[in-house]
Amino acid sequence: MSLDDKVKAMGIDIEDFSPSATLAPATRIGSAVYCSGHVSTGYSGKLGRDVDVETGKEAARVCAIDLLKAAYTITGSVDKLRLRKLLGCVNSMPEFTDQHLVINGASELFWEIYDGELHARSAVGFASLPNGFAVEIEAIFEIVD
Repeated sequence: MSLDDKVKAMGIDIEDFSPSATLAPATRIGSAVYCSGHVSTGYSGKLGRDVDVETGKEAARVCAIDLLKAAYTITGSVDKLRLRKLLGCVNSMPEFTDQHLVINGASELFWEIYDGELHARSAVGFASLPNGFAVEIEAIFEIVD
């Protein structure tokens, strides 16, 4: 099964994407696709106060789906993309230290899509994120033949 078919079977409508008009959701430089930060639409608040880890993981998954959709706009096929790096930003209370568990929501989605292929990743706590969103993630994909 192609990755395009696999993503569709997972219930992800890869072509349903409405990027902001004020920035590029993704840009290509050579064989790399750099994705802008994508926020957890529908999930706001601070981890450790308003949002628990499981809900944070759901928020990270929302970001991951949008990142995949953004990269897809460059190649037109998930089969041509491999995730190489994620930077996960978590809107956190100072005492919250489980950012890595929150960003697992994104990593686990890509793990499923790419059959266990690993990627580099950072998960960092922030005092605030735009519009109070719970999570924002950016990514780097490689274009493969």
